Amino acid sequence: MNRRRVQKILDILREAYPQAGTRLKYQNPFQFLIAVVLSAQSTDEQVNQVTRELFGKYSTPQQMAAMPLEELEELIKGVGLYRNKARHIKELSGLLVQKYGGAVPREFDELIKLPGVGRKSANVVMAVAFGLPGLGVDTHVHRVSNRLGLVDTKQPHKTEAALKALIPRKRWIEAHHLLISHGRAVCKARAPQCASCPLEAICPKNIDR
Repeated sequence: MNRRRVQKILDILREAYPQAGTRLKYQNPFQFLIAVVLSAQSTDEQVNQVTRELFGKYSTPQQMAAMPLEELEELIKGVGLYRNKARHIKELSGLLVQKYGGAVPREFDELIKLPGVGRKSANVVMAVAFGLPGLGVDTHVHRVSNRLGLVDTKQPHKTEAALKALIPRKRWIEAHHLLISHGRAVCKARAPQCASCPLEAICPKNIDR
């Protein structure tokens, strides 16, 4: 895969999805971090439903660190794995207060130290909350990039490394959003809509991936 072909793919996707971007609702980096933690194995719509009430009552790490765990569980039970996520949110909120003065760190190596934050989440927070180069690999990015032949990987962290080596740094954030949008709308896990795909003419059709 050469960089010229990658640029062409991204350019085509940009035309197809001019509004590509996060669907999560937030007002500051902390709220976005919490929304990202909640988003694992949940839809953005589910997350937005619970954060509407959650952020209306508790909007700072100080408040979330101090709130009762049972109340937090009740507020976020509309998302998957809510008990684990509630524990992570309480722990990371306390850590932000104790170690970072209540601010969300911008550095990748610091973000992944937070409970409930892995490589994908750290990349997404860097990119969306702070506008820093990051390329989070979720199930859509992993699937679409393999099907398109951008990478040949089995594990998300290897997909991340391969994409970062292939895509110009200045387009990492854009690539993340475009690949997700394409995975949701057309290149779905089951029954991908190849006939209506804007990349149909140049796709190797690795639809078994």
